Amino acid sequence: MKTNEQLIDDLLTLAFAEDIGDGDHTTLSTIPADARGCQRLIIKEEGIIAGVEIARRVFERLDPDLKMTVYINDGSRVKPGDVAFEVEGAVRSLLIAERTMLNIMQRMSGIATTTARYQDRLAGLKTKVLDTRKTTPGMRLLEKEAVKIGGGMNHRIGLFDMILIKDNHVDFAGGIPQAVASAREYLKAKGKDLRIEVEVRNTPEIIQAIEAKADRIMLDNFTPEATAEAVKLIAGRAEIESSGGITLDTLRAYGEAGVDFISVGALTHSVKSLDMSFKAAR
Repeated sequence: MKTNEQLIDDLLTLAFAEDIGDGDHTTLSTIPADARGCQRLIIKEEGIIAGVEIARRVFERLDPDLKMTVYINDGSRVKPGDVAFEVEGAVRSLLIAERTMLNIMQRMSGIATTTARYQDRLAGLKTKVLDTRKTTPGMRLLEKEAVKIGGGMNHRIGLFDMILIKDNHVDFAGGIPQAVASAREYLKAKGKDLRIEVEVRNTPEIIQAIEAKADRIMLDNFTPEATAEAVKLIAGRAEIESSGGITLDTLRAYGEAGVDFISVGALTHSVKSLDMSFKAAR
């Protein structure tokens, strides 16, 4: 299995390949090869900046001679007019790297900003916001990193690092007890140590998940009132997660019901990018 670093390298390879192709002919035809210059990243909207360190990798990957000076680090709150960093070097390299860097940073910063907005709604509570697997193909590691930068937590990264028994698994396996027992047998046979989470739809399934000793129980599409009742049954026996159609407006009610986590697909699947630009400085 590839490491996270290798997956990010693969992403950058693809990003450059689809954008540059056989050459940035506009830049190559208008900018002398020996031209030197500086560009700065200017913030145009309030939010949380994310992706600064990935931007550094973009520049280093395209042209190791580019020099980046960072003024604002990942996780910082930013406002219009802030300059996050400057990059000096060959003008051709600056222009060619620009769009790939901006696409990544705007997306990551939008996710971090949205995550911070959700987590702020839970101020004073133990509840943490989780992301999901509803991510942009190829961008998952960066999008999940942005969630952490924004103050949230990562759920599983993919299908490989946690057992998550959802409704379809339960139905095909013949029930929660059967699904959990089969999962434990599988993990033992494979020599793997993975946590087991079970999605439940009603009180009988909650009881089955408790009896099966699931590590975490996910309450799927419960109302805040039903969630509070479920917490009374589960508390102290497993971690508790709420999921399913939870919005910024309803988030606090679920946190106050006493769950440990709330998973929100909207952190990554429909987020608005943070506006910023990369402009010539000198």
